[in-house]
Amino acid sequence: MGNYTAFSGIICEYNPFHYGHAALLSAARENSGTPVVCIMSGNFVQRGDAAILNKWARAETAVRCGADLVFELPVSWAAAGAERFASGGVALLSALGIPCKLWFGSECGDAGRLFRLAAVLRTPEFSELLQMNLCKGISFASARTEAIQRLCGEETAALLYSANNILGIEYCKAILEQNANLTPFSILRQQANHDQKDACFGWSSSLLREELCKGNKLHDIIPSPAEEILLQELRAGRAPATLDRLECAILSTLRSADRETLSHLPDLSEGLENRLYAAIRKTSSLSALYDAVTTKRYPRARARRLVLSAFLGLHTPLPKFPPYLRLLAMNRTGQELLSVLKKTASLPILTRYTDAARLHGEAARVFEEECRASDLYALASPVLQPCGTEQRTSVRIVDFQASIR
Repeated sequence: MGNYTAFSGIICEYNPFHYGHAALLSAARENSGTPVVCIMSGNFVQRGDAAILNKWARAETAVRCGADLVFELPVSWAAAGAERFASGGVALLSALGIPCKLWFGSECGDAGRLFRLAAVLRTPEFSELLQMNLCKGISFASARTEAIQRLCGEETAALLYSANNILGIEYCKAILEQNANLTPFSILRQQANHDQKDACFGWSSSLLREELCKGNKLHDIIPSPAEEILLQELRAGRAPATLDRLECAILSTLRSADRETLSHLPDLSEGLENRLYAAIRKTSSLSALYDAVTTKRYPRARARRLVLSAFLGLHTPLPKFPPYLRLLAMNRTGQELLSVLKKTASLPILTRYTDAARLHGEAARVFEEECRASDLYALASPVLQPCGTEQRTSVRIVDFQASIR
């Protein structure tokens, strides 16, 4: 058994897994020489959608492609904005109780620059400028960029123009706010942009999802272990999952909700529930509903997350941090590390469904939300699945060394 005193961590979605993800896992392993632990979104993801593959298949893919342990990021953090998503992932890595190097890809590839900017975002001077800019009626993103440009200059503000830089900054902010024993490391993003495919860097996740939803295969486009698992899920009728199959159910749930219920959704501000309520009454498709809620100030991704939260029954007050660690997949190294983490972790580690019986209060409620979300996710696949996947599915144990081809 290894004498593990540190590990490398990655917060991820793998929706689906591609060569850019493989490059980050490889960098974490080769540069740290420690096991790799992933905190991965469950069946719903940050863009306010169903994951294209279920969490168990994606977790096994991660282990076959270089991870050692995969824990789940519960749905109220996984389907949230970048700040809450990052905060939940950092909290779970920190809760494992031993030092962690947090790895992520970014457009700048310099964790030090992102960490320094994160520190500025926590200052009173920034907060004051941000509020002044928001009073102009501009979007949060624009208000934040203008404030940083004034405080730090255009070159630093330009870091906020790129999605992966922004997520990396949120990781760094969470480390500072939680005083977490995590050290950030970033590699230069090696994947095509979200709407591009590139012969050298591979295809983006969004284009891979589009191809799958069109019924196209991904032969030689993604790492072979990922392709093997994907084909298994396709043959079983469990993929690709999409919220489009739940459109009537979602619209029905929202039409049944009153204004008071909508006012308790997460990430609401400035009467946005009124806009959402009005949009629900006048639209008859998910796309039209997203369009009706989206404005210059409220981006489409936020609209999607609000709708998903309403459908899944996620309401405030939400716990600040995830209250348990749910294991999804591991290999032999992961099993050895797990025996260490069970002694150092500050949160309960769930390795089987029956472990949830020892959860109480807030933790039990979060787990119940996860089970309900999984039962609804089961209706998003090509062949409808029954309830109870949480009860029936065991941790995926991968019994061979990862090999990326």
